[in-house]
Amino acid sequence: MKIALIVPAYNEQEALPVFWQAVEPVLQQENGFQFEYIFVNDGSKDGTFAYLKNLANHNKRVKIISLSRNFGKEAALTAGLAEATQADAVIVMDADLQDPPELIPAFLEKFKEGYEVVYGTRQNRQTDSWLKRMSAKGFYKFYNFISTRPMPENAGDCRLISQRVLQALLTLPERERFMKGLFNWVGFKAASVPFVRQARQAGQTKWNYWWLWNFALEGLTASTTLPLRLWTYFGFSVSLFAFLYALWVAAKKIFFGNPVSGYSSLMVAILFFSGVQLISLGVIGEYLGRTFMEVKQRPLYIIDEKINCH
Repeated sequence: MKIALIVPAYNEQEALPVFWQAVEPVLQQENGFQFEYIFVNDGSKDGTFAYLKNLANHNKRVKIISLSRNFGKEAALTAGLAEATQADAVIVMDADLQDPPELIPAFLEKFKEGYEVVYGTRQNRQTDSWLKRMSAKGFYKFYNFISTRPMPENAGDCRLISQRVLQALLTLPERERFMKGLFNWVGFKAASVPFVRQARQAGQTKWNYWWLWNFALEGLTASTTLPLRLWTYFGFSVSLFAFLYALWVAAKKIFFGNPVSGYSSLMVAILFFSGVQLISLGVIGEYLGRTFMEVKQRPLYIIDEKINCH
């Protein structure tokens, strides 16, 4: 059986040699499988592409897709998936080795048992900061609360998917992609493999908290329209409260002769309702922006060069 290992890489010249030395011995021990690597150079500005070209020159099992610029991990991952249409199954891994190569044999065992999606579940994230652990936990809880298709908690991109699942993913046309949600949305028989998340083996992470925050917004707005509905309910509740409060103020004036609240309470009310309106516009704007990006029908990525590919 043919297995394609897809590895997106952006400025990973330090991590890729370590990745190759760690993964290649694991693959060589797996008899009965034919492996190929599909590295996607996502517009790297360091020596990533040069290292990959040298690797491909000495190993025909290494394929390279080099994008014309940095399109982001979701686009790079999609480019790799589109190249793997001849494989019986695909394994997605990052070059930083935070998802250990020892997951590969476990994934393949589950695949032989008949599972079409096998994903790694992080049992321990002590290598992450406290803030990152708490924010990730909060994201999964909130996502699963509002989503019609709950996502396994602490399941990253590292996973095995069968060719049937791959073909289903490639039929999804959206350009603003949240791959964790798409992997989950297509369904099929799935299994989890628990593992302990490792520290990055080499190089520097490309993610900061601002990017992670925007990525979380992408994931939420890509997967459900429930925030729009919830904000509608919130707006209705605020309006009902304001109406009841107005009746109470009027009743106090008529029956007790109490003066209407003055400047301070008026300013609080104005600022509060102004904030509600601006947040409402922001929620609508998030969805309108996604619609704008989809309507333009631009390609998800542009390939600059291919090496050893079809």
